[in-house]
Amino acid sequence: MTLRPLLDGALTVAAGRAGEPGGLRYTERQLYYELCRVLQPLHAGPRRIPYTLAPPVRYDRFAAALAARRDDFPGLLPPPALRPDGPRPAVAAEHDLYDYGVPRLLVCQSREITAMLIANDLHLEAACPVLAADELPLDARLVASLERAGGAVVHVLHDASPSGLACFAQVRARYGPADGGPAGVRVRSMGLVPRHAGTLHLTSGRGPHGPRGPLPAGLRLEERAWLASGRTVELAAVAPARLLHTVIRQVRGAGTAGPRRTPLHRRVRTVRGSGFLSWPAD
Repeated sequence: MTLRPLLDGALTVAAGRAGEPGGLRYTERQLYYELCRVLQPLHAGPRRIPYTLAPPVRYDRFAAALAARRDDFPGLLPPPALRPDGPRPAVAAEHDLYDYGVPRLLVCQSREITAMLIANDLHLEAACPVLAADELPLDARLVASLERAGGAVVHVLHDASPSGLACFAQVRARYGPADGGPAGVRVRSMGLVPRHAGTLHLTSGRGPHGPRGPLPAGLRLEERAWLASGRTVELAAVAPARLLHTVIRQVRGAGTAGPRRTPLHRRVRTVRGSGFLSWPAD
């Protein structure tokens, strides 16, 4: 018995869920992880018991099922174009941006997640430029705008993996104040980290064993062991609506005056000091 009819039906359900609410745009890998949730709904277990899940279907099977039906899913984003060699254009065509202070900036490890956030207007909703890590270094005018804002925050959104933590470390090394970065600019990790993945019961994979460099002090012992075992979780494993909601809330609620702080922000103030933000569990 072939699995293709089962996958086709589950894929239709997954695409509908990925686009909720209001016709969100989503990436191919986000659709894959939504398919995993449809086929294996163990992600709905109690949050107080942390665990991650093995994928119920291989990615190549998903890709084969999707190939013939890509046009059936208008919310599916095309793969982002490869970054060209040589000089890159400025971050924004609106040069007026550089005349003002930019209080926050979001840097994403994944180009696909960057494209998805922009396609869903997160940069407008959160009043925050969004860049992929491979677009660094920042335009000098944008750096000046961060300095001009006073107390600006550069948020880094990355996978729960050694490469994700290395991405955060590289951004902090380049732009953190202790290393000669822009004056008064803080660099913070927004996650993903292993404890987020366990609380949300995300689908995990396997990568090279062991971290690629020093681990941040904010990681717990069990998280260090989790990373040492070779487990990884991609940002794409977070449901699109949850990812958008969480990023908007965290970006708006940190680093600037204006948005009022909620009890959630007060509860995680200590965690913020370690460079990580706790994601909402509801």
